[in-house]
Amino acid sequence: MNPKDRIDASKLPKHLAVIMDGNGRWAKKQGFFRSFGHENGTKAVREIVEACAELPIPYLTLFAFSTENWNRPKAEVETLMKLLVSSLKKEIDTLEEHNIKLNAIGNLEALPKKAFKELKEVMEKTKSNKHMTLTLALSYGSREEITKTIKEISLKVKNNLISPSDIDESVINNHLYTKDLPDVDLLIRTSGEQRISNFLLWQIAYAELYFTETLWPDYRKNHLFEAIVDYQNRERRFGKTSEQLNN
Repeated sequence: MNPKDRIDASKLPKHLAVIMDGNGRWAKKQGFFRSFGHENGTKAVREIVEACAELPIPYLTLFAFSTENWNRPKAEVETLMKLLVSSLKKEIDTLEEHNIKLNAIGNLEALPKKAFKELKEVMEKTKSNKHMTLTLALSYGSREEITKTIKEISLKVKNNLISPSDIDESVINNHLYTKDLPDVDLLIRTSGEQRISNFLLWQIAYAELYFTETLWPDYRKNHLFEAIVDYQNRERRFGKTSEQLNN
């Protein structure tokens, strides 16, 4: 049976996040440079975006480039930035066709001017789309995000704009890059690595984690459907007991 046919449409995750890992290893296995893996990884991005639009899953966040990735070899970083620009130009029609809004989180001003300009243009063109929100995490690191949030709130306390006693989860949420996004329900990481890598640490507090050996360039719709079936077979208790949920 096709894994899509086993999906319960009433129990879909509202927010799916993906750590797209394994591009470099995929290329090396075939005797190519790492950049070849990144180029082929864009095919997987298209597949998963389209699959989420089909189901539908209203929020999809992809970990595209971390704050730590700036430390990679200069040539690889340049390739990734060029891919970002070319992919945005190629996929604008797909985003419009599926009524998808493009969003981005992270220290975006650290991006090269051309990449930042292209990103802002596509975000502007798709801002009215309602079917799904695709968020790219670019120059993103969760610790940097939380540090930024603490500084912003501290400054407001200092200027008497907010009282320390008023600080709660909602105040913190409203200062995060993801303030307009719901918490993550399902986090997928490809390539067999089983770690979070500084991605959405606050937002995945109650997310279900799913790790797969599949390298990102090989990831296709059926892989995603299998992950969702697995997710739907889990019991999400949010601190409660099974008996409480059943009652």
